[in-house]
Amino acid sequence: MKISKKIISVLTAAVMVTSLAACGNEGGSNPSSSNSQGSNASLSSSANSGSSANSSSDANSSSDTNSSSSSNDDTKVYHIGICQLLEHAALDAATEGFQVALKEKLGDNVEFDLQNAQGESTNCSTICNGFVTDNVDLIMANATGALQAAVAATNSIPILGTSVTDYATALNIKDWSGHTGTNVSGTSDLAPIDQQEDMILEILPDVKTVGIAYCSSEPNSAYQSELMKKALDEDGISYKEYTAADSNEIQSVITTACDECDAIYIPTDNTMASSVETIKNVVVPAGVPLFAGEAGICAAGVTTLSISYYDIGYATGEMAYEILVNGKDAGEMDIQTASNVTKLYNKEICETLNITVPDGYEELEATSEE
Repeated sequence: MKISKKIISVLTAAVMVTSLAACGNEGGSNPSSSNSQGSNASLSSSANSGSSANSSSDANSSSDTNSSSSSNDDTKVYHIGICQLLEHAALDAATEGFQVALKEKLGDNVEFDLQNAQGESTNCSTICNGFVTDNVDLIMANATGALQAAVAATNSIPILGTSVTDYATALNIKDWSGHTGTNVSGTSDLAPIDQQEDMILEILPDVKTVGIAYCSSEPNSAYQSELMKKALDEDGISYKEYTAADSNEIQSVITTACDECDAIYIPTDNTMASSVETIKNVVVPAGVPLFAGEAGICAAGVTTLSISYYDIGYATGEMAYEILVNGKDAGEMDIQTASNVTKLYNKEICETLNITVPDGYEELEATSEE
């Protein structure tokens, strides 16, 4: 029995060892397989998760970018520097038209930094250099001196001029093709000189000598003077040219012109326009009719062939919108001119000088004389 029990014990122990060994092998294999599958599943999940996360991130990023881009288009505020040469009714009207046009198109998405140079070229330079430092989106230069200062300040920021008579003269461009080819465009305030000369002969058919007076520091005025001299030559009318270096010389220059001529012509000239009361106080007592290149100067004159400075300023604002929003290249945009001109007469001075104005003229509004 003892032997039998021992045999049974040995057999039982052997079975248990065998069973434990089998369980050990099975347990070692399955965890290894499970870990391997778990690792692969985890990498796959991580890859999928990464792919999903990246895809989601990319989608969100793309969505954010598009949203940001759309948001930028909607909320972009354009900063525009305006350099106006001096305070004068014509230039003020051009600036107003410019601002109105952009406000109509951009609403609150445009801001203006309007600065007046008080007629000083050095102030124009300071103002325009400040605009460059501020990195404005566009510079509007109102009058020739302002345009020249802006061009000297930057060749990259778009520049639009207005109240500029001739861009080729102002910018010293020899081969003029209608546009500058640089970062500059704008509008011109030139009314047809031949029609202005016709107006002189219409009012004073017996005129013998016309005095042409302007400021020598304004190249566009010299340009207009050359055109007027050519028109007078074609009609056999003599002329004399009178120039003032600055406003301090205007009274003496106009006095001399009144002593030597039957009539005086003053083109669009900012310096002369700023001294219109001084001119009026000379020509009216002298009884010499003055013909003006624009309505502001006609406050001292009898007639003018006038354009609307508000309209050319407005057209300049429309050009600015095309540059800022639609990406137009200023250098490829043709200079625009006023589409309409109007014959105006100064009723008060015409009556004082006993001048009868023919049909086809409109009375100069009192606001244009201020």
